[in-house]
Amino acid sequence: MTAPDQRTPDTLDEELLEAETASVVTQLTDADRVQRIRGELEHGFEALAHVGPAVSVFGSARTPPEHPSYEQARALGRHLGRAGFGVITGGGPGIMEAANRGAHEVGASSIGLDIDLPLEQGANPYVDVALEFHYFFTRKVMFVRYASAFVVFPGGFGTMDELFEALTLIQTEKIHGFPVVLVGTAYWSGLVDWLRSTVLAEGNIDGSDVDGLLVCDDLDQVLAAVRAAKHRSPRRASDAPG
Repeated sequence: MTAPDQRTPDTLDEELLEAETASVVTQLTDADRVQRIRGELEHGFEALAHVGPAVSVFGSARTPPEHPSYEQARALGRHLGRAGFGVITGGGPGIMEAANRGAHEVGASSIGLDIDLPLEQGANPYVDVALEFHYFFTRKVMFVRYASAFVVFPGGFGTMDELFEALTLIQTEKIHGFPVVLVGTAYWSGLVDWLRSTVLAEGNIDGSDVDGLLVCDDLDQVLAAVRAAKHRSPRRASDAPG
């Protein structure tokens, strides 16, 4: 029974992360949580096993279709698709919709990894392969495992979370040959300057951690960086162990 001062968690992420607090109702056992997490990973691995070279594109869900960044992300989706790359996004509106839309328009693989968020109501209409996740961290695995590069458009906390997740994985050598491209010099240059002038100057990162970032506005530069990446191959049934 729910106590008067307790509330029911809105998402499984909240149920997991707030499970030890007195104000949130615990709905699952740890064994149940582990099973749900395993199920999400297994479903993602199975659904995306066919994916060949692909790029994860991030950016604000709040970017309207009339914004220049929306059209630029849509154009990038077309560029990537014509070059033989699939496009993976969070499946929501804004920049994600734009990139999926561009890929969809040229018949490229358009993948959306959807999650229940306040500003995002289901997958956008340009997603051809849609997966729904309840846990942020299982979704993040898919963004990295099935992409060969990250392209990051202007965005907020979620966008920066994915950006620094990739930079941390590169820094700690968990992934290799993985380009991270920031599209929008006016938006991103201040952040990169701060990384150099403050974070690097204080000795908290190495110069190579910043030098690997490409900041640009030219989609041809983006495509060149993506083409230089180490690309994965789709898994066939005969590739399965056993």
